[in-house]
Amino acid sequence: MRFLRKRTKPYTQSDVPAMELVPGEIEPKLAQIQQYLSHTDDLKFQRLFLGGQSVVFLYMESLIKQQLVQSHILKPLLEADSTDFENIVSSIEVKQSSNVHHIGKALLDGFCVAIAEHGSTAFLMAAAESQGRSIGEPKDEQIIKGAHDGFVESLNTNLYLLRNRIKSPRLKVKYFTLGRVTNTKVAMVYVDGYVDPNLIEECERRLAAIDFDYLYSVANLDEMIEEHPFSPFPQTLQSGRPDRAVSYLMEGKINLFVDGSPLALILPITFFSFYQSSDDYNHRWITGSFFRLIRFISFILAISLPAIYIAIVTYHSEVLPIGILYSVKVSLTYVPFPPIMEAISMQLILELLKEAAIRLPSPIAQTIGIVGGLVIGTAVVEAHLVSHTMIVVIGLTAIASFATPINEFGTSLRILGFPTMIAASLFGFFGIAIMLMLIFIHLCKIESMGVPYFNPFGPFPDKQGIKDIFLRLPIWNTDPKPQSFFKRWKRT
Repeated sequence: MRFLRKRTKPYTQSDVPAMELVPGEIEPKLAQIQQYLSHTDDLKFQRLFLGGQSVVFLYMESLIKQQLVQSHILKPLLEADSTDFENIVSSIEVKQSSNVHHIGKALLDGFCVAIAEHGSTAFLMAAAESQGRSIGEPKDEQIIKGAHDGFVESLNTNLYLLRNRIKSPRLKVKYFTLGRVTNTKVAMVYVDGYVDPNLIEECERRLAAIDFDYLYSVANLDEMIEEHPFSPFPQTLQSGRPDRAVSYLMEGKINLFVDGSPLALILPITFFSFYQSSDDYNHRWITGSFFRLIRFISFILAISLPAIYIAIVTYHSEVLPIGILYSVKVSLTYVPFPPIMEAISMQLILELLKEAAIRLPSPIAQTIGIVGGLVIGTAVVEAHLVSHTMIVVIGLTAIASFATPINEFGTSLRILGFPTMIAASLFGFFGIAIMLMLIFIHLCKIESMGVPYFNPFGPFPDKQGIKDIFLRLPIWNTDPKPQSFFKRWKRT
């Protein structure tokens, strides 16, 4: 299977065989737990005498909330002078286990563990520290109207944001633990009755097939389950907006969340989903349709506009009116480089400026943008290194690529612009036509979780699925329940 990624190390903690606590004295039990946790220094012990026997409390100093342990665990037990943990410590979760592996995982999850001197069972009491940023709007998916909250690094908070919008017993969550070392918690969320059962089975199969040592972000999970890793187009959609994730849940899709990552991985996804924005549904349908058409036009411009300029200047200057042709020729008179070198160099400079603006603090990034856009742009034109027309073309291309609601897809378009420019410099309009044909053939060929990426237009038109694609139809004209498209395209 192409999506399966093998682990890199031959040994992990999960390979340790399950062991039971040694009955009798406390010290051998503590030694077992210390060995399981590799004798880490942030494992702390606190010994108390309760009910006439010695009890040791263990916790990871870096994971628990000290105030919670003192006020809700130790203080009630000392006042009662008893080891009846389940009845005395009633305000928090209390579990029992005698398995060293389970006890070690509980400590790593932020539990406080109590072991009595002559007992063979440990009591696990939740005391995790919850440190995280407040809920705020994702910076790369900002909208004009609608909700301004976004996912955070806490998995429970992200699930709360979904359940706060879908207050239905049909909203179902399944947990997985991936990463043989990191033991990362992954949640698969879907609306029962809206998603195709075959899609659930396929997603569970791919998650179960992951055999890797670490998993700490949605991007890692994306690379492990995607079907075409060498395609320039993303086959899943990563979003930090709860309203966007909920809309796809109601369309019969699945959301995947990784604990510690502020993004939802939405699948299956199609090409047209990357040109749909939450703002489309926060405006009237005419306004939303207009914005969506503008974005689809930007797709063609982002890929082919510099290539069209190169083809016209190099091979097909007769297609321009005489006035525009004269202006272009004058601007190219003193430029020593061919148009292909102009375009590639300016595209690379644009990417350098963008990367520099992202990595720097906001005030400095704004300065870099002004310096790059005005000073460098003006300087290269006055030095006759680049023509005026090329500056305009590259600027329009950048704006068109940034019009995509998902930044990752816009980056893919800018990457595809380079081979299109090379084809235009070699064969003119014919080269552009060949490149666009190859791109659309590739879009019709690839799949996302067994669903054609160019659905509903390819590889064969699907009349039932052609809705809400180029135009945002009125809400009363859409089906209340999504049609199953997975079953129609599932390979046998």
